[in-house]
Amino acid sequence: MATNVPKTLRCAIYTRKSTEHGLELEFNSLDAQREACEAYIKSQASLGWKVITQPYDDPAFSGGNLERPALKKLLKDIEAGKVDVVVVYKIDRLTRSLADFAKLVEAFDARSISFVAVTQQFNTTTSMGRLTLNVLLSFAQFERELSSERVRDKVAASRRKGKWTGGTVPLGYEARDKKLVINPTEAETVRIIFRRYTELQSFGRLVADLDKRGIVTKRRNTKVKKFNGGIPFTYGPLAHFLKNRIYIGETGHGGKWYPGEHKAIIDRKTFDKVQELLAAGTNKRKIKRSESGALLVGKLFDDRGNAMSPSFSTKNGARYRFYVSSAILRGRKTEAGSVARVSATNIEQTLINALRQRLRIKAILDADIISTYLDRAELGSRDVKISTLSAAKLRSNQFSIPWRVRQPDSATITEADGERQPDAKMLQAVVRSHAWLRNLQNGKFDTAEALAVAVSLHPKLVRQELRYAFLAPTIIKAILSGDQPATLSLTRIPKTLPLGWFEQRNALGF
Repeated sequence: MATNVPKTLRCAIYTRKSTEHGLELEFNSLDAQREACEAYIKSQASLGWKVITQPYDDPAFSGGNLERPALKKLLKDIEAGKVDVVVVYKIDRLTRSLADFAKLVEAFDARSISFVAVTQQFNTTTSMGRLTLNVLLSFAQFERELSSERVRDKVAASRRKGKWTGGTVPLGYEARDKKLVINPTEAETVRIIFRRYTELQSFGRLVADLDKRGIVTKRRNTKVKKFNGGIPFTYGPLAHFLKNRIYIGETGHGGKWYPGEHKAIIDRKTFDKVQELLAAGTNKRKIKRSESGALLVGKLFDDRGNAMSPSFSTKNGARYRFYVSSAILRGRKTEAGSVARVSATNIEQTLINALRQRLRIKAILDADIISTYLDRAELGSRDVKISTLSAAKLRSNQFSIPWRVRQPDSATITEADGERQPDAKMLQAVVRSHAWLRNLQNGKFDTAEALAVAVSLHPKLVRQELRYAFLAPTIIKAILSGDQPATLSLTRIPKTLPLGWFEQRNALGF
């Protein structure tokens, strides 16, 4: 008599842990959850259950919302038809919110996905099973909210007594026995940052100085990538750093500060001087923006999505207005779009003229045209993409106008398509790389190090520039004629350049 072979049911195991605590252990909570789920699935092997090898682990993510990478991956795989059963250790590992669970159940039902919590047996196909599930979820949500209230009250009381209650340890300190202890090496870095700001009195110059010194945010050795740190400072984190009263030995909670148990790294006189400089700089920037008379504030963006802020400079008594990419203002020039700085008068008049012509406007002030009809303008290397507001009453609220930058990084624009000139620095680098490669191939130099000595450059720089000799012929031709994308520059050619010419063109924006 033939036996009926059960249909294979692909089982996805989802695990979650709310905090980072304990993740460094060789066998942590996520491993324990997965082991229990695997054992349960093995017990159901006669029904055709089989574990999916793809892990769905969310370490250090709250169950109070659905913003979790592994959960999103699981839902995506469910939509793709790769999963038949979702298995968790307990229902609160999946979510602690009734509203979120309703969304998940809807997604599961739409694909006929079964849901199992190995420590809580219930059947979601019956009304009683769904009632049991909702009761369990109600208690899980209540437990989460009650625990949150207790933790908040405990943290507030501890902070008022100056105790460290956990969280992200700031640069300059280490957490030992639930207390902040000064890290001598990092503390010296903190003092350098405060001292250099009092000397330079500029975020732009300070960011450049820190980059030159190799100073980055605090490095942390964790399994969760988003907490690792060790990245260059930008304006926002730097401002927060310089305002942090932990460095003068205080502990804060709810906007108030109390004497802390930990030792101070910065003396109060230095800290107060920094706060005065920060306040003066903030007021100066507000005055500078208000005096700029900028019509496109909040409406102008570069082609990488960075808002462009108004600024101005004065030379020989003349005042020149500009719009500058916020990436430049954060000290991250490589993240700016193809036009990082543009003449305010030119771009404003270009947009006003385009809107007047497109909408056939006559008797209305320039400023009113911008405020009434312009929603957004995006600057590219070859055109300006314009989005209009509903008041424009156009069939399409988007259109483009052609224009080009006269020279790379020029502050002025023109609607006329002029002849582009090759980038001199890029041209020199490409020609030099080919010459270096020939010297290595014909045996004039045995190694890149020997070549570096001959040309009086660092070997690392020589090795980096040699990669330009392997660019695709079409890319080299474009560089020679000046027809490469305006976003392409030496700094934007990746250090690990693809060898395939097709991949090179895609990577470099051709």
